[in-house]
Amino acid sequence: MPIARNKCYVCTKGIAFGNNVSHANNKTRRTWKPNLQVARIVIDGKIQKIKVCTRCLAAGKIQRAPRGAAVAAVVA
Repeated sequence: MPIARNKCYVCTKGIAFGNNVSHANNKTRRTWKPNLQVARIVIDGKIQKIKVCTRCLAAGKIQRAPRGAAVAAVVA
């Protein structure tokens, strides 16, 4: 599964759209992007990189894959 652009793997939070509104009430389109971080996790015994929003990371909704020698024990 490829890493999805600008979408959280866990909660599927994505880009939000809206308007910039000036003091003169002029409106122009703008976007809000989620704060995504790349995390290595174990999926079906394989380590994959996914994008996860910081809310899901802080809430512990995913378990990061261990690094180094511990990786061989998890995958095997």
